[in-house]
Amino acid sequence: MVAIRLRRAGSKKRPFFRIVVADSRGASDSSFVEILGHYNPRTRPAVVVVDSERVKYWLARGAQPSDSVRTLIARHLTPVAVQPAAAPTPATPPASSAAPASAASATTPDLPPADEPAPSNGPTQ
Repeated sequence: MVAIRLRRAGSKKRPFFRIVVADSRGASDSSFVEILGHYNPRTRPAVVVVDSERVKYWLARGAQPSDSVRTLIARHLTPVAVQPAAAPTPATPPASSAAPASAASATTPDLPPADEPAPSNGPTQ
């Protein structure tokens, strides 16, 4: 059986893990089939880089993730709720010089009425 598990790398007291696909009967540091990503628990926040397409591929082929990998996938590969895109508003074509003057005045920005003073950005004196 094939397993998706962590393989330790890094030096003494500086753990760094590779997420690999390996035969479940072999040792954790034995040969592997494919590297799917890496996990660095020493950084804050922890860095998890995984090729999600390959993870899906191997899970579809029957690979069993270890408990640690299952937790990493649940925390870092679950899709974030995406807000639906707002419906596109119909774009008005820019007024060309050949357009009548009434069409150009209809697209002018809202201006304050003439009897109200325009707001100033600087201090008042």
